[in-house]
Amino acid sequence: MRVLALGGSGAMGAAAVRAAVTLPAVTEVVVADRDLAAAHALAEASAGHGAVVRARRVDVTESDDLRGALRDADVVLNTVGPYYRFGLSILAAAIRTRTHYLDICDDWEPTVRMLELDAAARDAGVCAIIGMGASPGVSNLLAARAARDLDRVENAYTAWPVDVPEALDAAETLGAGGEPSAAAVHWMQQISGAITVVRDGRLTEEAPLRAVTLALPGRRRGTAYTVGHPEPVTLHRSLAPSGDAANLMVVTPGTAAYLDVLRTDIDKGRLTNESAARELAEPSLRRTLRAMPRATTLGSHGTLPPFFAAVTGSAGDEHRTVLAHLTDTAEIARFTADMARFTGVPLALGLAQLLDATARRPGVHPPEAIIDPDRFFTDLGIRIGLEPSQHVVSVEQAPSAALVDNGKRDRRVHRG
Repeated sequence: MRVLALGGSGAMGAAAVRAAVTLPAVTEVVVADRDLAAAHALAEASAGHGAVVRARRVDVTESDDLRGALRDADVVLNTVGPYYRFGLSILAAAIRTRTHYLDICDDWEPTVRMLELDAAARDAGVCAIIGMGASPGVSNLLAARAARDLDRVENAYTAWPVDVPEALDAAETLGAGGEPSAAAVHWMQQISGAITVVRDGRLTEEAPLRAVTLALPGRRRGTAYTVGHPEPVTLHRSLAPSGDAANLMVVTPGTAAYLDVLRTDIDKGRLTNESAARELAEPSLRRTLRAMPRATTLGSHGTLPPFFAAVTGSAGDEHRTVLAHLTDTAEIARFTADMARFTGVPLALGLAQLLDATARRPGVHPPEAIIDPDRFFTDLGIRIGLEPSQHVVSVEQAPSAALVDNGKRDRRVHRG
């Protein structure tokens, strides 16, 4: 099949391209980008590893240009962000051209609107899988794996690391030209304003950076902080939790406090998402001093795993907490430390399941609703070099009365 890689020369797109060219069902990959020179460079570097690879200049803001590229492809990998600007329009164009679609959308706002295109995608015979990256993506499949052992789901939390176990790398928040990266700008969007979570079984909006203290199997315990992400939106549909669901950041108290300072100033109009992202990369003394008193009041990440899903519910007459987390191996640690690969490779593995019809059902789907998690994690282990006896995912469970420490359930980071 012919694959169009929109934004393919970016870091995450390039990782997806390198993996996609090796898939047996892929005959051609077109690296599509506004930067034609970068697209040519990746196409040349990827030649000889499987599928034919060529470059094409595509500007997604030019509708005729976009539709022309889509018509020439069987499936599109969309890694053009931020998704709150481009996600909905590119998916709508793919549906119009009857082109299957996958992306790594990590914004909850467009996720809601993209899911509303489900009927249009079904009518067009298009399979669209949204949020097929690390978080969302791997995180959703961990939640699906954890929920498999339960008859009914009460609470569902997904979590990803910020500066745990290693300090935040400022280089990751700046692009090659010294400007804030798209990922950093996205992050500022999702720690400000209002975010969508599930409370008491219903989608609701609230301020981000709510502290959630978890008690997990294996005597793991710590506090993480809510952030705007698609997982609670999609898990509300797929797992139907009767209690709460949210996406969490596993972060040190100092970084959580500094993020809260940035959030306060964004909400008050003192910073834009872009200027806040620069402040994240190059913290100012004034904001650092404002954050210091707040940090002393915040709970620590404690012994929480860095990347996990935790689900509570019932199995028969027993109430359980099930924890699904990435196994602690050197290979997995190296893989997850490389955010481009950690996001792009899952996208390509999702593509593999779409191409062989394991996951090719018309409609708009989050990963957990269509991707086979067992096959995905097996394929991921092979891709990152694990031995056959090694597992990507560890699942632990224990009887429990509650997932969240109710004494800290409603605690929020100080605002002001």
